[in-house]
Order: sequence, then structure tokens, then C-alpha cells
Amino acid sequence: MSISGKVDPVVRRITAADIVESLVAGVRDFQALPLYGLTFGAFCAAGGILILLSLTAFGMAYLAYPLTAGFALIGPFVAIGLYEVSRRREAGEPISFGAIWSTIRSRSEIGWMAFVTLFMFVVWMYQVWLLISLLLGPNVSFASLSEFLTVVLTTNAGRLFLAIGNLDGAALSLILFSLTVVSFPLLLDREVDFVTAMVTSVRAVVTSPLPMIGWAAVIVVLMIVSALPSFLGLIVTVPVLGHATWHLYRRIVAPVV
Repeated sequence: MSISGKVDPVVRRITAADIVESLVAGVRDFQALPLYGLTFGAFCAAGGILILLSLTAFGMAYLAYPLTAGFALIGPFVAIGLYEVSRRREAGEPISFGAIWSTIRSRSEIGWMAFVTLFMFVVWMYQVWLLISLLLGPNVSFASLSEFLTVVLTTNAGRLFLAIGNLDGAALSLILFSLTVVSFPLLLDREVDFVTAMVTSVRAVVTSPLPMIGWAAVIVVLMIVSALPSFLGLIVTVPVLGHATWHLYRRIVAPVV
């Protein structure tokens, strides 16, 4: 039972084939309704470019790498509008930006999930700062991203920073992925509390660990690769992954009978 007294959602086991078929369905949604996908994707790309320009202006371009990795952390929150597009298309409901926003705004529990996601992103960035201070020096500064990469790749302290940072980021990503991969679509689809949504999401990962970890790896790799060309790849990657996540959710959580 959930904390609201309702029956917990039923979680089904999935396979790698479900992930492939969800990706195919995601591509079809994007092709059928490209305006929405391109809009949300362009918004993400613009946000990434703006942050990168801000870092460069303040002499902190070396934070571009952890920031790019952090994009994968907030992906489930960023793609919430795309889940709603796929939900409405599947249900045969009218689709418009106003309708999408109205639905998201009406789900108060989504705000709590957004807080969890953004909190984890802030934790990640603070951990990066801590590792830089501990391993590279509290007063270290880098004139450019290339200088930062040179230090990280050619010095013992830099390689240690890279190893610990990547392991730490992988652990944090796995935790957040487990909490959110099903949570946001579930909160759009049903009237459940955000704790039940997070528990259901973790149950989904525990029920099908290898396929779900594989899906997490696909998301991280595609997000990072898409962010490399000045975040422009996100214009296509974000909508495809967003739509695919909705279809994967539908395969994981059994419909209400």
C-alpha cells in the first residue's frame, strides 16, 4: 500500500527488447509531433549554451565537463513535457502547449520530484568543487577548459580527480536514475504521491536490474555525446529519449484494471 492508502502500482519485468522497442516508439512520437520535440530539445540546448557562456565569462569553463555530465541527472525533469505529449498522443487527447502546461501544473507532487532532481544536481556540483579543492588545490584556477583537461589527464592528482569524480558521478546518477526513471511518468499518469512514485521507480530498477542499468547507460552516453557539439545534439536526443521513457514506463508499470 502507498502512504495515501491506495494500492501500489504493479511493476513488471522488462528485457532489452523492451528498451529497443521503446526507443523505436520514441522516434515515432518525435516524427509524428516534431514541433513539440524540437521545442523542448531547443530549450534544453539553449539552456546548456547559456550556462556554458556564463561559465566562460566568469573564467570557469573547466566546469563544462561536470556540467555536461550533470545534464544527465536532470534529464527526467527536463523531459516531463515530452512524457505528457506521448501520454496525450497515446490516449487520443488534444495536444497543445497550453494543455501540456496545464496538466503539469495540476500535478502538485511533480514539484516535489523536481526538488529532488535539482537537489541532486546541486549536490553533484558541490562534490565536484570539493574534489577540486581536495585533490587539485583549494586556490587552483584554470584559464581555459583545455588547461583543465591537461592537468586532469597528465598529472597524478588530476587522474585521481577524474577517477574519483567519475565513480562518484556514476553512483549519484544511478541513485537519481533509480528514483526518477518511472516517477515523473507515473505522476503524470496517475494520482499518486511522490514517495510512492519514487518507491515504484526503485522497484522497477530492482525488478529488472540489467535492462534498467543498460537504459541508464544509453541515456548518459547519448546525453554526453549530444552535449559535446555545443549542446546542439540535445535538440534531437532529448525528445527521442523523453518519448521513449514514456513508452518504457508503460511497459514497466501495469495499467490499472
